[in-house]
Amino acid sequence: MDHLKTALVAATLFAPLFATNAGSRADDRPGSPPTTPQVLHRTAKVDGLDIFYREAGPKDAPAILLLHGFPTSSHMFRDLIPALADRYHVVAPDYPGFGQSSAPPVDRIAYTFDNLAKVVDAFTEQVGLTKFALYVQDYGAPVGFRLASKHPERVSALIVQNGNVYDEGIDNDFWAPVKPYWKDRTEANAAPLRKALSLEATRWQYTNGARNLEAISPDTWTIDQALLDRPGNAEIQLALFHSDGSNPPLYPEWQANFRKHQPPTLIVWGKNDAIFPAAGAYPYRRDLKDVEFHLLDTGHFALEEDGATIARLIREFLTKRGIGASSKP
Repeated sequence: MDHLKTALVAATLFAPLFATNAGSRADDRPGSPPTTPQVLHRTAKVDGLDIFYREAGPKDAPAILLLHGFPTSSHMFRDLIPALADRYHVVAPDYPGFGQSSAPPVDRIAYTFDNLAKVVDAFTEQVGLTKFALYVQDYGAPVGFRLASKHPERVSALIVQNGNVYDEGIDNDFWAPVKPYWKDRTEANAAPLRKALSLEATRWQYTNGARNLEAISPDTWTIDQALLDRPGNAEIQLALFHSDGSNPPLYPEWQANFRKHQPPTLIVWGKNDAIFPAAGAYPYRRDLKDVEFHLLDTGHFALEEDGATIARLIREFLTKRGIGASSKP
């Protein structure tokens, strides 16, 4: 009986907490904090692969497709998604070999940028994204711009965050050990690139160029590294390092697509990025007429320090162009 009384008392005390935190319903009591849109974690079956994705926002709202870079996943958008999802339908998939998506060994599927784009294209069709603003960062650029070239009518706008498609963006020391591997896929040329799969290198991608290291959560590189360290993943990444050499020859095609279709474009670029420095941001203005251009005082993963700023700029940019316009700031 004493145990029953204790349970009833506990239920009475804690019931209000459970009721308040259940689901994502708004609390309209005076003084209540604003409700954060709930992010759902889902999986779609695409070409026999489990493609994990994060999704939030009304499905009838204008869509934003977020495409991540190396060595991360849709986890890089964990804070951006709810910052946009009150007004937009936001979707962020993990590529095969990344995050929570399937990562079959290299002898099972082709780890090339052509194939990543093919999978993402099929994914967008499966989840019903027929028109979307396209956010690209790092690897997201060659994946996303393959989609944009194939389906220009689906792209309502571009949001480019340290995503390069110009020779100026890879004319720097970072790419010196990479370019020989593009030309000759040998173990000798791969050896220096294996260092890019180490914890030290992963941490460097997040911290280099950041103005305040205390603003960068160590969860970022810890999660990424745990996934990189899975058996067989090093070979997946090396296959993509080699396939990255297929991207510069396509730069002229993607640039021509910009000039022809003129999608409104927001540039939000970490200017201290040693991988894709600001030299790769400026040329977008050669090919696109409607460009809003922002260089931010941060590094490669600009969302880590300037996520709130980037979310605000995205909302303002899209609203000015009639995409998701509302009275909300």
